[in-house]
Amino acid sequence: MKQLPENMIYPENALILAPLSGYTDVAYRRAARRCGCRFCFTEMVDCSSLVYASDRSALMLRRDDDEDFLGVQLVGAIPEHLAIAAEKLNDRDFSLLDLNLGCPVPKVWNKGAGAALGRNPELALRCFEALAEKSRFPLTAKLRIVHAQDPAPTVDLVTKLVERGARAITIHGRTREMFYTGEVNFEIIRAVREAVPGTPVIANGGIVSPETAREMREKTGCSRLMLAQGAMGNPWLFGRIDGTGDDPGLEAWKALVRSHICDMISLYGEESAMRCARKIVHDYLKGRGFPSCLRAQASALAALKDLDDLLDIAKPAVSRSPSGRSIIDPAD
Repeated sequence: MKQLPENMIYPENALILAPLSGYTDVAYRRAARRCGCRFCFTEMVDCSSLVYASDRSALMLRRDDDEDFLGVQLVGAIPEHLAIAAEKLNDRDFSLLDLNLGCPVPKVWNKGAGAALGRNPELALRCFEALAEKSRFPLTAKLRIVHAQDPAPTVDLVTKLVERGARAITIHGRTREMFYTGEVNFEIIRAVREAVPGTPVIANGGIVSPETAREMREKTGCSRLMLAQGAMGNPWLFGRIDGTGDDPGLEAWKALVRSHICDMISLYGEESAMRCARKIVHDYLKGRGFPSCLRAQASALAALKDLDDLLDIAKPAVSRSPSGRSIIDPAD
């Protein structure tokens, strides 16, 4: 059993890869670990897929033998379904179980789950209690701020989750209406941290560089950070933030992209993997000065040879990136 040491969920200054639906499978996490990320999650799992024994959920829950930490996150708004899902997860090996109270996408919101559940505190607490009754794993929760100006609703929900056994709380500092853009509310994240001083609070939202990570830590008082959009196509961000690594040269960039996609092929077979790989390669190309023709080429990937052809001609076309990511040196 690969469990965390007693009473420890995340150490100080931990950097955590968020559970990203459609992304953080085994292959994605391997790429992140190659760049220094230890704390990862499976993709977000709909509890109904476990209740009704979806074949896809089994692959989503796969864990590598060398993953010393792996969290699993459930999304759902029916306590009975969450309880059944928790019991089924007990047969597997995870470091913790997280309840999603923050996903903003319409297909989740419209079911009353994710961020919608975060705005229904009575039901949210019932759902958390259902997990607590059935799960053998440490329980955590991830949510968005409930109100853009008033910290009270967010603080109240977090306090009650901690009272019911939440061992850590992750706060995305934007409301559901903001999705993934706009200013992060550092003050509400700080208010949450101060309200539960004995519980790790992980800050999330808008972390795309060492500078934004430093700002998040300074303005919220949270040493632990969760990376999501900023790490998509940019797993080197973990090393840049903690000082153990830097942006890659061109050959290192190519090697990681290819190993990531080859791992996907091993998981899903070439045809299925390459369809999924299109969005992954787009992310790797984004903001690094590559010409637009490569993005068009990535949209048509159908075989590993197509990826190799793209990598063979991949060279940055500009000397400065508006995204803030370092430009890869074409002479590397």
